[in-house]
Amino acid sequence: MNRTVITVIGKDTVGIIAAVCSYLADNNVNILDITQTTIREYFNMMMIVDINNCNVPFSELRDGLTAVGNSLGLEIKCQKEEIFNQMHRI
Repeated sequence: MNRTVITVIGKDTVGIIAAVCSYLADNNVNILDITQTTIREYFNMMMIVDINNCNVPFSELRDGLTAVGNSLGLEIKCQKEEIFNQMHRI
């Protein structure tokens, strides 16, 4: 399995989850786990996805998610799981 961590942060608005999930589905990315929370007007979501069958290279997927985020005024980060784990190791 080729797992990737996606984080979404920004002001809450209608359609955030739909936009991100639609983009992932369009690129044949499988969502393995998802958690989201809204604190007052701020939205936070973390996803673990499997990109084994993704239709595009990782860099294109990452850039596309960044563009989705920009269109909604959000910050979307996409990192391969092994890099995410190394960055957040104590």
